[in-house]
Amino acid sequence: MLYQPINPVIVQSDRSILLEVDNALYTEARDALARFAELVKSPEHIHTYRITPLSLWNAAAAGLGAEEIIDALVRYGKYELPSNVRIDIADYVSRYGRLKLTREGEQLLLQSQDVPLLAEIRQHKRLQPYVLEQRDAHTLVVDAAQRGFLKHALVIFGYPAEDLAGYQDGDALPIQLHSQTREGARFGLRHYQQEAVDVFHAGGTARGGSGVIVLPCGAGKTIVALGAMAKLQTATLILTPSTVAVRQWIDEILDKTSLRPDQVGEYSGLVKEIRPVTITTYQILTYRSRKGDEFPHFALFDQRNWGLIIYDEVHLLPAPVFRITAALQGRRRMGLTATLVREDERETDVFSLIGPKKYDVPWRELERQGWIATAECHEIRVNMSEEDRMLYAISEEREKYRLAAENEAKKRVIMELLRKHPGDHTLVIGQYLEQLEDIARMLNAPLITGKTPIAERERLYESFRTGETPLLVVSKVANFSIDLPDASVAIQISGTFGSRQEEAQRLGRILRPKKDGSLAHFYSLVSRDTKDQLFAAKRQLFLTEQGYRYTILYEEDLGDYIPVTELAPSASS
Repeated sequence: MLYQPINPVIVQSDRSILLEVDNALYTEARDALARFAELVKSPEHIHTYRITPLSLWNAAAAGLGAEEIIDALVRYGKYELPSNVRIDIADYVSRYGRLKLTREGEQLLLQSQDVPLLAEIRQHKRLQPYVLEQRDAHTLVVDAAQRGFLKHALVIFGYPAEDLAGYQDGDALPIQLHSQTREGARFGLRHYQQEAVDVFHAGGTARGGSGVIVLPCGAGKTIVALGAMAKLQTATLILTPSTVAVRQWIDEILDKTSLRPDQVGEYSGLVKEIRPVTITTYQILTYRSRKGDEFPHFALFDQRNWGLIIYDEVHLLPAPVFRITAALQGRRRMGLTATLVREDERETDVFSLIGPKKYDVPWRELERQGWIATAECHEIRVNMSEEDRMLYAISEEREKYRLAAENEAKKRVIMELLRKHPGDHTLVIGQYLEQLEDIARMLNAPLITGKTPIAERERLYESFRTGETPLLVVSKVANFSIDLPDASVAIQISGTFGSRQEEAQRLGRILRPKKDGSLAHFYSLVSRDTKDQLFAAKRQLFLTEQGYRYTILYEEDLGDYIPVTELAPSASS
C-alpha cells in the first residue's frame, strides 16, 4: 500500500523522519525508531529523527538487519518509503563487517571479500600508513600496534571493521557472585542484566568482549559489570567519574562478590592502591602538572595484565583517555552509560575505540516492569521581573543564558514545590555555585559542590539515605554514579546549556524504585521566553526519545497543581 494515512511516520528522502505524537501508533513507532535513528527535535506534535551511518552501524552491531529496519519504516509509514532511503539503509548496514580484523600469530590482518575496497584502502592517504603489506587479494597485513587508530580511521572512511582479532585473557582472578548481600538480602542478576552480560561475553568468542551497555540510571549497570567480571574471571581496571563513585564501586564489589578487601584497590588522589581489581577516576588519569607534559598516571594501564577495562559513564570519557584506549584494543572493554549522547559529538570515538552499542533497553520498558520508578516530568516556566527582563534584553548574547538561569523568581517556585512535597526526599540541582549557595542559605539545607571534601559528601549522602537530611542542594557533582535510592523529587534550577546527557543523568537520580511504590517527580525550572527555555527543549530530547513527556506548567498554574502520587490503574496494567 502506497498511502496509509492512519500511520504516524513520514520518511523523507534526506533520511529525516517525522513522527506524529498524537497518533495511536506513536509509542510503537517511537520504540522502533529508537533502535536505528537519532532524535533531532521534539516539539509538541511532530518529532524529527534522522538516520545516520553511525545509528545504522550501532543497529547492525546489535544484530538488527537492513530488512528489519526497512520493514519498520514501511509498517509505520504514512507514505511509500523513498527508494533512495531504502538503498542507503541497505548500503550502510552492509558496510558494517564488510571489513574484518583477525589475528594470525603475531600478525594483524584486515580481510574482506570486497577486493576493490581493499585496493582503495591501500591507496587511501589516511589509511595507507597502517598497511604493512598485501598478502593476497583478500588480505592486508596491518600494524598490530595501531589497531585502535586503524579502527577509528576506518569508521571515518565509512567502513567500520568488525574486530575479531581477539583479546588477552589477563591475569586470572577467581570471582563468584554471592546469592545474598552482607545484610542478608537475596541477590541475583535480573533477566535484562543477565542478557546484557551474555551479549557482551558472546560465549567468550572474539565477537564479544568490547562494546557499550546502555541502561537507565538505577537499572543496575554496576551489576552488569560484576556479572561480566564473574564470567571472565580476570583482573579488572574500572574507570569512574569521581572518588565517591570509586567508593561506591568498592562497596558493591565487596557486598556482592567473593572478592576480599585486599583484592580491591582504590587509585585516586588520596590513595594509590593497585590490586587485582582497581578502581580509579578519569580525573586522576588525565592529571598532569603542566600542559604538554605526559600523563603520569597512564602507567596504571600497564601495572597489571588487565583482562577487562570497564568505563563507567562512558559518555564522559575525556579525550586523553580515548588516546590511551586506542592502544588497549587487545583488552576487553565494557562501556556503561545511560545515554550514548555526547555533547562533544565524539560518539564515533566511543563506537570505534570502546566498541559498538551491545545492549539497550528503553527506559519506559524497565519502568513498566517495575525495575525503575515511574517518573512525572514537568517544565515550569517562570516569569522574570521587569527589571531582570530589561537587563536580559540589553545583555550580550553570551551573558543571557546565565541571567535567565539565575532568575531570582525561581526561589519562590522552589518553595512552592517543596510545600507540595512534604516529607519527600528532595534534591535541588543546579549549575552555578553562587545561585546554589544562595538557595542553600534560603532553605537552610546542606550544599554539595566540587569543593566539598569527599568525606563530607559521603556523610551527607548517607544522612540523606537515612532520612536525617531529607533535602540536599547539589551541583553537577551529583549528576553521576550517586546511589540515593530514596530520592523521589528533583528540582533542576539550572544546567549545562542544552546538555541532553545531563538531563538524563539528573532524572536518573530519582529513578530507583521506591519502597512504597510511589512516583518520582522531576521539575525543570526555566525562565519564560529566554535562552533558558530554548536550551531546555534541547536538554529534553533524549528523555523524549525514551518515552517521557514534559507537562508544561506556568508559574501562575502552580497554585492549583497537585502532584500525582500513584499510577492510575490503566497506566500500571
